Formats: sequence, C-alpha cells, structure tokens
Amino acid sequence: MAGARKNAPPREEVLAAAMEMIAERGLEKLTMAALGREVGMSSGHLLYYFGSKDELLLRTLEWSEGRLGAERGRLLAARGTARERLDAYVDLYVPDGHRDPHWTLWLEVWNRSQNAAEDARERQVAIEGAWHRDLVALLAEGVSRGEFRALDPDRVAARLRALLDGFSIHVAIGLRGTDRDLVLSHVREFLDETLGAPPH
Repeated sequence: MAGARKNAPPREEVLAAAMEMIAERGLEKLTMAALGREVGMSSGHLLYYFGSKDELLLRTLEWSEGRLGAERGRLLAARGTARERLDAYVDLYVPDGHRDPHWTLWLEVWNRSQNAAEDARERQVAIEGAWHRDLVALLAEGVSRGEFRALDPDRVAARLRALLDGFSIHVAIGLRGTDRDLVLSHVREFLDETLGAPPH
C-alpha cells in the first residue's frame, strides 16, 4: 500500500501517481490530500515540495511531456519516409479519446496559465517549442528529399499544429460528432493537399 511507505517517494513517483489519478478518476479528483494518500505523504509535505497545485500540475505535465518527447524522438528517428514519420507524429499528438489524461492536464494548465507567473508561462512555451521544432525539422527533411513540394516548414508547422490543437481539444472534451478517427482523416487530407502528392 502507498500509505505504508515510510520515506517520501521520489518526485517522479509523485508525478506518475498524479498522472495515474487523472487517468483513472479525472482531474477534479486530484487534490493534494488525495494524492498524498496515494503516495503516503501529507498534503503539507506535497505543498512543501511543489508550492501549489498549479506547480504540481505543471510539473506533472512536464514529466508527461518528457515521456512523450522520448517517444516522439524514437518515431522521428525511425526508418521510413518523412510522410510516414509525419503520420506517426500526428498519431502521437492527437488524444486517444475523450478525457485523455495528458490532454486533460494540458487543458487545465492552459486554462490556469492566464494568471500564471512568467516563469510558468515560459516553461509552457518550452514544451510547445519542442513539438514545433521537431515538426519543422521533419517538414524540412521532406522538402529536401523531394517528398514534399517546396514550402516554408515553419509556416506549415504553425498551421498544422493549430489544426491539431483545435481538433485535439474537440476529441479530449468529447465534442459530439468528433472522434479520433475522423480527426486523423481530416488531418491526412490537409497534409495531402498541403504537401503535395509524393512522387511515384
């Protein structure tokens, strides 16, 4: 049992437990007291470590993004065409479905960021920047190999990520008439039109 632990768990274990609670019970059930019970720490001890629930949420998001970033790196380094790896990037980006825990957390952090300190906002920008840089590099590679038509990778990346964000929010909140498969179909069509047909 988590409550039987005598020593404070490593910070990563706390963040993993927070993510698991979001996945299993929803964000509204993630309180400092509930998380403390899960990992065998007092809510006061958690506040000492994190300072606030906002900081806990941002740290959890950074931890989750670190794992996604490692997965994204593996996908982008894999063999295959630029388009195949771009499709894998999109597949990783779009939520698994309604109440996807990573996207649930993202939406909450975004919402809270309106009043966040500059440091917290910069950390969010860093997360966004990592996704953007990887996408720009992949698009540039596709252009240089002749797989994609001549295009501005940065501009196309900005538009594609805006499209992905909009659709992903619909999937994550469970908007009626929007599901993951439909979103992926829309994105594939957009990429076909934007990138041009691959050479035969």
